[in-house]
Amino acid sequence: MKRLFLVLMVSFIGIIGAFAQDGHRSKMSPEEFRQKQEAFITDKAELTQDEAVKFFPIYFELQDKKRALNDRAWSQIRKGKKEKMTEAEYEAIITNVLNARIASDKLEKAYFYRFKGILSCEKIFKVQGAEMRFHRELIKDFGRKP
Repeated sequence: MKRLFLVLMVSFIGIIGAFAQDGHRSKMSPEEFRQKQEAFITDKAELTQDEAVKFFPIYFELQDKKRALNDRAWSQIRKGKKEKMTEAEYEAIITNVLNARIASDKLEKAYFYRFKGILSCEKIFKVQGAEMRFHRELIKDFGRKP
């Protein structure tokens, strides 16, 4: 269950990041996206200004690394849409996607320890919940906007 949650979270980050970056259905620049995300998470996780200043550069560093892994995984998935691929080619694609997910999970764990140097575990937990709520609200907004 935890693994599924992490996979979904990585997928959401990639999707939302892609919308924010390419302007698809959203007029928000990547900088605006991050500002809104930072303000939302700071508020919902009840971060102090000092905590936010220390936390968000590391948080966004993690998001950038996860986005790069997610982009590589999607690149592999797009390769699988070609016609007449061999079983070995499909296996290589699946292996590469799984390896990207594992690498993302390892990043999450490594950054958790970095976050612990700044925030309590309670606040890290609140940040994770706020992050999910932020993405849910964005998805709802995308559904409302033409």
